[in-house]
Amino acid sequence: MAKRAPRFVCQECGAVTGRWAGKCDACGAWNSIVEEVGADPILAGTGKAPSVKGRRVQLQSLAGSDDEPPRLETGIGELDRVTGGGFVPGSVLLVGGDPGIGKSTLLLQAAARVAMGGDPVVYISGEEAIAQVRLRADRLSVTAAPVALAAETSVEDILATLSSGPRPALVIIDSIQTLYTSIAEAAPGTVSQVRASAQALIRYAKTSGATVVLVGHVTKDGQLAGPRVVEHMVDAVITFEGDGSHSFRLLRATKNRFGPTDEIGVFEMTGSGLKEVDNPSQLFLGERDTASPGAAVFAGMEGTRPLLVEIQALVAPSSLGTPRRAVVGWDSNRLAMVIAVLEARCGVRLAGSDVYLAVAGGLRITEPAADLAVAAALVSSLAGLALPSDCVYFGEVSLSGRVRSVAHAAGRLKEAEKLGFGQAVVPEAVTADSPKGLRTVAIGGLNDLLGRVFEGADLDRLRGAADDTDSSPPAGRSSDPEGRRASRHGSMR
Repeated sequence: MAKRAPRFVCQECGAVTGRWAGKCDACGAWNSIVEEVGADPILAGTGKAPSVKGRRVQLQSLAGSDDEPPRLETGIGELDRVTGGGFVPGSVLLVGGDPGIGKSTLLLQAAARVAMGGDPVVYISGEEAIAQVRLRADRLSVTAAPVALAAETSVEDILATLSSGPRPALVIIDSIQTLYTSIAEAAPGTVSQVRASAQALIRYAKTSGATVVLVGHVTKDGQLAGPRVVEHMVDAVITFEGDGSHSFRLLRATKNRFGPTDEIGVFEMTGSGLKEVDNPSQLFLGERDTASPGAAVFAGMEGTRPLLVEIQALVAPSSLGTPRRAVVGWDSNRLAMVIAVLEARCGVRLAGSDVYLAVAGGLRITEPAADLAVAAALVSSLAGLALPSDCVYFGEVSLSGRVRSVAHAAGRLKEAEKLGFGQAVVPEAVTADSPKGLRTVAIGGLNDLLGRVFEGADLDRLRGAADDTDSSPPAGRSSDPEGRRASRHGSMR
């Protein structure tokens, strides 16, 4: 019998090579290549050899009258929103998140809700013992739910158990990295084992009609661990995000074959489990300081849900040759662009100052509509003047300094009016009618922002705010205020 050639597999991306190397050429990861033996799990999982002749498959037309099976609603509104209205029978979902973020808590609560509704549910834990899962269920007050519980890591044993009784409506596997199958001769958690185990569970879901939820680990940079092929194999990829210093969590769908991918679900972590947050805007704006400069309220959108968050900026004198630019919750490249536009188009001097920007509450914003709110917060902090407490901002800033329109303007304005805001600074191209009680201020560019938003303030004081933050002049130079004002006239206009 011919000797099998060695296979070296990258544990980060799944690339296969014929020899070991310290660095993976595919993804660039170091010390991630491990030798694996055994048959290829892609072929071994099908039960067919490559030489077996295939059978003829009947082809059908696009037109058909197949009725879509009803979705399996969990009873948790935020989870059903992200999945598109509930779980689709026969689908497979991959749920990822940082350790301790609340993945097991959320899924155990969902399993209890589904089981209390009369549908059979199986919860299989590969990381915790049954006693540990029961302790969590007791803390969540769901011990009365008829959830079938098991602690097992063998895929063959799990499939035999699921096939021996009535078909469950929901199967939760916590987690996919702990499972192993005999068709792959590798340690649990390796690329071969994760791929083969996921393929076997996906085949069970498609043939039986049960919904399977897989819990996945994440790497240090927040990406789902294991081969990328697993994310392509499943029907939906859901991430559970949050900051350990805050009590709320965000649920996002990065892939969903049966629903939207831009919806979010907001939860609050309490001592008795995760609770839904019906009004996230009120949560993110609950503790804001309306009298401090550098704070602007951004009217954003997360999917179809309008969301109001506070953007905080701090512009401080820098003692470094290269000023700092620290960003939390926003794109640092986009902040650099907004600063450059303020410098080049409006004359606002920020090059010699440290700039710190943060989105309150730990939320991460990705849409460009936050440009206008960021610019307003930066100018407010630099001038030392607080923005109106009842005003919201949204609009995309172009490199020419113009403020461009964004989508869903009507929903943003309606959410602002519902939370008691009295005015909104919007782009000129916005055609949505403002709700009653909300006054809109349309601006065409950032120069209009400086002129109209601060129209009730002393503009001379606004122009001189940058000079007040400068350090004292070096020895031998005049420190006369009039001379300094003349030398720096027009720094903000």
